[in-house]
Amino acid sequence: MKTSAVRLYGADDLRLETFELPEIKDDEILVKVISDSICMSTYKLLRQGKAHKRCPQNVDTNPIIVGHEFAGDIVQVGAKWAGEFTPGEKFAQQPALNYQGKLDSPGYSYEWFGGSTQYAVIPHEVMELGCLLHYSGESYFEASLGEPMSCIIGGYNANYHTNKVNYIHQMGVKPGGSVLILGGAGPMGLGAVEYPLAIEAHPARVVVTDVDAARIERARRVIPESHAAERGVELHYVNSAELENQREYLMSLTDGKGYDDVFVFAPIEALAELGDSLLAFDGCMNVFAGPSDSSFSAKINLYNSHYTSTHIMGTTGGNTDDLKEGLRLSEQGLIRPSVMITHIGGIDSIIDTVTNLPHIPGGKKLTYPCLELPLTAIEDFGKSEDPLFQALDAACQKHKGLWNAEAEGILLRAKGVI
Repeated sequence: MKTSAVRLYGADDLRLETFELPEIKDDEILVKVISDSICMSTYKLLRQGKAHKRCPQNVDTNPIIVGHEFAGDIVQVGAKWAGEFTPGEKFAQQPALNYQGKLDSPGYSYEWFGGSTQYAVIPHEVMELGCLLHYSGESYFEASLGEPMSCIIGGYNANYHTNKVNYIHQMGVKPGGSVLILGGAGPMGLGAVEYPLAIEAHPARVVVTDVDAARIERARRVIPESHAAERGVELHYVNSAELENQREYLMSLTDGKGYDDVFVFAPIEALAELGDSLLAFDGCMNVFAGPSDSSFSAKINLYNSHYTSTHIMGTTGGNTDDLKEGLRLSEQGLIRPSVMITHIGGIDSIIDTVTNLPHIPGGKKLTYPCLELPLTAIEDFGKSEDPLFQALDAACQKHKGLWNAEAEGILLRAKGVI
């Protein structure tokens, strides 16, 4: 079968090509990719090429398909998995495989398996690890966004707190506590705001900081404070660029107690140091954002670590249970991954999008490799005279300007995908 895909040949070398996929083996599955959201990790892979830990050293002769946040339909099932998967059903997938201790992952390491393609061959290890998931949600894009949501959920689940009685670590953010999300008005930050509003053991307070007024304005529009209040959470958005003393102001929001859980959503030294200084007794700071600089470091108050039990950790990615939880909450309407999305595009927009990702404003860029479409901001749909964009704009306006299952259906039907 022929497929068109965006493939990496090395640092700063992405190519959109059409080529033949091999016939699937009895322990493999052929899928059609419908949606693939773009991650900053793919930009880092592009810049590093072979220097990236997940990138094979023969990528220049055996290029890999990029993209790891994808979902679609199962087309053909090898004999080994015939009783478990069915052609025509939707799928979601967990890219963090960790198979036999290897770092191989779709979007980084495989010739025939990634998200920025029309069709892909899923290798046996994915099914053996339980990383190919049945998905029954209405939309494809929410399954794609299950991967970034699983990273967020993994961060919340991995935070921990201690006690002086038996020293058992209590996993997860502190119920009824205060959460601080530093640099959190971007796409992943908004997912991190949505999640605590959906869980039963939720914090009492969530504070989100950013220095970009436009991002804060959009965050407040898509997740208003009133929405959080309905879920029993006190939500604050703070433009730290407008504060003379941000530590003093942020501390005042907790009546001087500090924050039980701090998430650092931008790899900035000053931000990490600020987060450490705002920890409450037994507070946990999660360095969530992955730095590109392998020597990235910051000054940490070890006096507080000794006397007030503050502690620091970091998380990258989520596990399959985190992904399943994200998909379940999304299917039940308890979280809205769509708050992350600000642009949509087709396979022809992927190379430019990945190459310029840090410089394109807004949140997540969602692509549909099964069709061609220029990368377009959702807020610009209504400016187009194209009847398709007019229809997409009308559908998004019904959902507070967010991408949604109705809009996705309009797009896929118009392009002949479904």
